Amino acid sequence: MKYISTRGQAPVLNFEQVLLTGLASDGGLYVPETLPRFSHEEIAAMATLDYPQLAQKIITPFVHDCIPADDLRAMVVETYAEFRHNAVAPLVQVDSDQWILELFHGPTLAFKDFALQLLGRLLDYVLERKKQKVVILGATSGDTGSAAIEGCKHCKNVDIFILHPNNRVSDVQRRQMTTVHGDNIHNLAVEGNFDDCQAMVKASFGDQSFLPDGRQLVAVNSINWTRIMVQIVYYFYAAVALGAPARPVAFSVPTGNFGDIFAGYLARQMGLPIERLIIATNRNDVLHRVMTGNTYGRQPLEHSLSPSMDITVSSNFERLLFDLYGRDGAAIADLMQQFDHGDISLNETAMKQARSLFSSQCVSDEETCQQIASTWRGCEYLLDPHSAIGVKAALDSDVAAGIPMITMATAHPAKFPEAIKSAGLTQAVALPLHLSDLFERSERFQVLPNDLAAVQEFIAANINA
Repeated sequence: MKYISTRGQAPVLNFEQVLLTGLASDGGLYVPETLPRFSHEEIAAMATLDYPQLAQKIITPFVHDCIPADDLRAMVVETYAEFRHNAVAPLVQVDSDQWILELFHGPTLAFKDFALQLLGRLLDYVLERKKQKVVILGATSGDTGSAAIEGCKHCKNVDIFILHPNNRVSDVQRRQMTTVHGDNIHNLAVEGNFDDCQAMVKASFGDQSFLPDGRQLVAVNSINWTRIMVQIVYYFYAAVALGAPARPVAFSVPTGNFGDIFAGYLARQMGLPIERLIIATNRNDVLHRVMTGNTYGRQPLEHSLSPSMDITVSSNFERLLFDLYGRDGAAIADLMQQFDHGDISLNETAMKQARSLFSSQCVSDEETCQQIASTWRGCEYLLDPHSAIGVKAALDSDVAAGIPMITMATAHPAKFPEAIKSAGLTQAVALPLHLSDLFERSERFQVLPNDLAAVQEFIAANINA
């Protein structure tokens, strides 16, 4: 399996190289040169596999030239043994044809554990073999940071620096990052918003001269192909549980950065019969504006009850654009250069192709609270605000009756008590046992100005020898 850049000018890499690479050298994102495709019979047979077995089957074609089968199997089994539910990603029915895929049973109670727990193990495996040390640098709007720290904290060959917007993530989200102590773990609270943090990460990957000799940056957010690859698995897992491939399914995905829903798009390209992928957004609706008005452009970021989706530029959308434009790297390079200077529109062919599979919905904070309350009244199922946005978009969709609609529940409701309270629900939402003392643990983080030089200076000064 070879990997190519969406902008067409970077070197072709293998999986091990892509694992250790963030942005491609031409500014693009890496994608597989070709995708594996599963037959009707192969997908039907997946219904007999447990989650780790299925994960190995889906992931193997992407990594087999770099990771031996037995080593991959051991890492996958170890990863999902950390999850608190035996099914790993259980399905719960909440209405006729409406299902919730619970993706919050990992160590940090968010869907990002699925990829980052395995990413940490893959990094440790590759770096130990190469006798190499790297620096993990990531930005988080809430969940990525804690999942990255939890997944990579035991890696012997990494220093971890996670940027989050100061005072703009939930208390639980912040504490899940800042209470994990280690000489190689550094939480940086930046006096800005998530997009500011993300911009610093991208700039740092573009020019790594601030690092000591022999070190390089590794990405843990969804610009890292490994994140996308691992998330493909749970689309297959949910679909075959509800009758695929004999029965088509649809997914509603709360998304800001387009990574999770892009994994669903890839699952469809690999043979899974997905009827519709619904992009569920909050008031920061850059993706909804593309789908409804064919305008991809920046607007001021607004803070919401669903902070993990408070994003104004969806990094992974470029990966979809690459396919929509016939995998023409030069066209994407030109399009993204235009985007650097203002709004862009897709050509007619690309827009028609996107709308044939994707639809979108923008959900306000008020509607989010109403959906949390409505779902609780209907079946006493408690949604977190991001998942509530997904459910609202699913219920408002035009997907035909009889097609199972699966909403991704991306986080545990205990991470967002303010949203539950705003929904008029008074019951306390307890954290799971392993996090029950979270608010008693000591925090450690550094507040830094919204300044790239200050952040890079801190990183350079705090890398372990």
